[in-house]
Amino acid sequence: MKHRILILSLVALVLATSACGTEPVPTPATPPTFGSDTAVEVSQSTALSREVFAYRAAGRDPFRSLISANDANLRPFFEDLRLVSVQYDGSFPARSVAVLRDTTLNDRYTIKVGDRLGRLQVTEIRPGQVVFTRQNLGVSEQVMLETRRRGQGGIE
Repeated sequence: MKHRILILSLVALVLATSACGTEPVPTPATPPTFGSDTAVEVSQSTALSREVFAYRAAGRDPFRSLISANDANLRPFFEDLRLVSVQYDGSFPARSVAVLRDTTLNDRYTIKVGDRLGRLQVTEIRPGQVVFTRQNLGVSEQVMLETRRRGQGGIE
């Protein structure tokens, strides 16, 4: 059946092309005139020009995320941290220690001044407070985490 349809379509194609006249289309001998003394020249060849662009591969791919998926040192986020306790040494503040809890992963971190947690670096430990320097896409900012006191939610 498929073979018969193929043969019939080829025969129809041959007949259609042979039925078309092979006579060339007559071209006007003189260019058309518009008005009594104005003549327009018709060019027989049309030249096409195409602009070619070449891009150099420079820098990074703009569609790739700045934060890669395999970058495991992003956690913990500052918003997920809670300051549990601070052991402050007034005579030598560099020996002070703070305990943090990550509320999403339920991890515990014991930190000192100079330690890094993801994009956070511990800048200073004060009584009841920890000051961090946060790196966000090349911009540094200082953020502070405080212990919750009675009446501030959490502890009643």
